[in-house]
Amino acid sequence: MKIPEDILEDFVKAVHKIAKLKLILCSSGNLSQRIDDKFMLITSTGAWMERFTKENIAVCKIEDGSPVNNVKPSVEIGFHAGILRERKDVNMVLHFQSPYATAASCIDPPFEDYNVIPEVPYYIGPIKRVPFYPPGSKELAEKVVDAAKSHNMILMQNHGLVTMADSFDLLIKRAVFFEFACKILFIGGKRIRLLSKEEIKKMEV
Repeated sequence: MKIPEDILEDFVKAVHKIAKLKLILCSSGNLSQRIDDKFMLITSTGAWMERFTKENIAVCKIEDGSPVNNVKPSVEIGFHAGILRERKDVNMVLHFQSPYATAASCIDPPFEDYNVIPEVPYYIGPIKRVPFYPPGSKELAEKVVDAAKSHNMILMQNHGLVTMADSFDLLIKRAVFFEFACKILFIGGKRIRLLSKEEIKKMEV
C-alpha cells in the first residue's frame, strides 16, 4: 500500500516530538495512526524513538494487526489495532512511559483520583487501571481495548500508559497533562486538594 509522503513525515515528526517531551525513552513506547477504515501506521518493534525514520514505520491492517509492508510492527500491535477498531472517533494511539505517570501505574494501592488540575477532567476524563500482563500478550490487549471503550487514559500496572485521540495535538496534550498531574500527586502527597465534583461540573461545556 502506498502511503502519501506528507502523512509519513507527519508521523515521524510526532514520534520525535513525543520523544523530545520525554514521554518515551529509547525504544520504549509506541505510536499508531489510522490511515482509513482498513489500514494503520505503527512504530516498528524495537525502534529507537529519538532517531526514528520513515523506514521504521510498519503499515498494518486494522482488522487483525497484520503487516502489509516488510516492517515488523510493535509488539503492542494488538491493543493499537483493537482500539482503532472499537473507537471510530480515535485516529491516534500512544503507549508512553513518562516517569511520574509510570510510577502511578506501579504504586499499590493506586491513586483514587487524578483530578488535581482542570486539564485532567477537561481533556482526559476518567482514568482506568488494568492489571499487569506481559507486554504484547493477548490478555493485555484484551484488557486495554475493553478499558478504551469508555476511557481515554489507561494505566497498565507496572508497565506504563495508553492514551488516544483524534489528532496528534490532543494525544500529546493528554499524555503531557497526565504526567504533570501525576507529578503533582507525588510531590504534594497527603496535602493535595482535589477538584470537587461541583468544580468539575462547572467546566463542562
